[in-house]
Amino acid sequence: MNKLVIGNLVHRPLRSLISVFAVAIEVIMILSIAAIMFGMLNGQKVRTSGIGADMITHPGAASNLIGVSGAAASIKVADVLRPLPHVTVVSPVNIKLSSGATLENIYGIDFKSFQDLRPFIFISGGPFQAPDDAIIDDYEAARGTGKKVGDPIQILNHTFRIAGIVEHGRGGRKFIPIDTMGQLIGTEGKASYFYLKLDDIKNSDAVRAEIKATPGMEQYDVQTMEELLSSLTPDKMPGFNVGLRTVIGIAIIIGFLVIFQSMYTAVMERTREIGILKSLGASKAAIVGAVLRESGLLAVCGIVLGIAATFGIRAGLHAKFPTMDFELTGNWIAIATLLALAGALFGALYPALKAAAKDPIEALAYE
Repeated sequence: MNKLVIGNLVHRPLRSLISVFAVAIEVIMILSIAAIMFGMLNGQKVRTSGIGADMITHPGAASNLIGVSGAAASIKVADVLRPLPHVTVVSPVNIKLSSGATLENIYGIDFKSFQDLRPFIFISGGPFQAPDDAIIDDYEAARGTGKKVGDPIQILNHTFRIAGIVEHGRGGRKFIPIDTMGQLIGTEGKASYFYLKLDDIKNSDAVRAEIKATPGMEQYDVQTMEELLSSLTPDKMPGFNVGLRTVIGIAIIIGFLVIFQSMYTAVMERTREIGILKSLGASKAAIVGAVLRESGLLAVCGIVLGIAATFGIRAGLHAKFPTMDFELTGNWIAIATLLALAGALFGALYPALKAAAKDPIEALAYE
C-alpha cells in the first residue's frame, strides 16, 4: 500500500508539487508573521530593558506602548523628581514613532542624564557636539552600504550628522538631542517619559508613593521597569492576537482547500483503481488510510520545504534589513508543523471517506 501511495504521487508530479508548495506557503505564512510580530515585541522589550532605568513615569493619559504617546509633560518635571528620596538619576525623553523607511522609535534624549542611566558603549565617535548631531547604533550603521561618523543621515525629514556609533540595545537605534526633537515635531520643552534610576530597586514602592504625593503628579503613572516589561505581552497589545490569528487562519484555509481539491480529484480519477482494491478485499479503513497517508506525505514534504524557506527568508531579511527583528523559535516551528499537518489531514478526510464508501461493482464499471 505504501508503494501504491508513492506511485500515485509520482504519477501526478505537477499536482503533487502544487500541493507541497501550498502547504509550504501555509507554513511560511504562519512562521513569518509570528517571527516578525514576536520579534518586534520582544526586541522592544530587550531594548527597553537595556536603557538601564529602574522606574518610568509619565502622564496618566500616555500609553505604555513606547513611542505611540505624544510628549505631554514638561521637561521641568525632571527637576521635581530629582530631589525625591532614593532617586539618583532622572532622564527625560521625547520618543517619536517614525514611519519612514522602517517603523521605528526615534529617541530625543538629554545625553548626560541618559548616559547616567547606563553608559553608551561607543564603537566610534562620541556624544552630541551640536543640535543637529545624531547617535546611531551599530545595526543602523550597518544598514545598506554602511554609515560612519561624520556622514549625514535623514531623521524625521531633517539632515543630521552622525556624531557617534554605539552598541545596540539602548531603547532605540537613533538618538537626537531632546531640544532638537521638540523643535522638529512641535513639542518644545516637552517629554514623553521620565526614566528614573534609584539607589536601590527595593525602594521603588517608596519612590512611587513620593511621586504620587507630589503636588501636580497625582495623575502620573509610575511603574518599575519590570512592571512595564511584563505589560508588553501579546494579550495586552491592541490587535496583536487578532492580526496573528487572522493570518494563521487564512494560511490554514489555503492549505486545507488545496489538499482537499488535490485529494478529491485524485479519488475521482482513481475510482476504478479503488474498485479493484475493494474487490481484492481491501477494507474501508485501508482505503481511508491510503488516502490519508498520501496527503500526509504531501504535508510532510511541504512542511520541510516551508521551514527551510522560512530560514532562508530570515537570512535574506537579516542581510537586507539588519535592524529588523525576526524571531524564529522552535515553539512556533512546532505549532506551524502541527497546524499544517492537521489542515492537510482534515482536507483529505472527506475524499478518503468518499473513496471508502464506493461500491466495488460500480467502481469497476467506471470509465
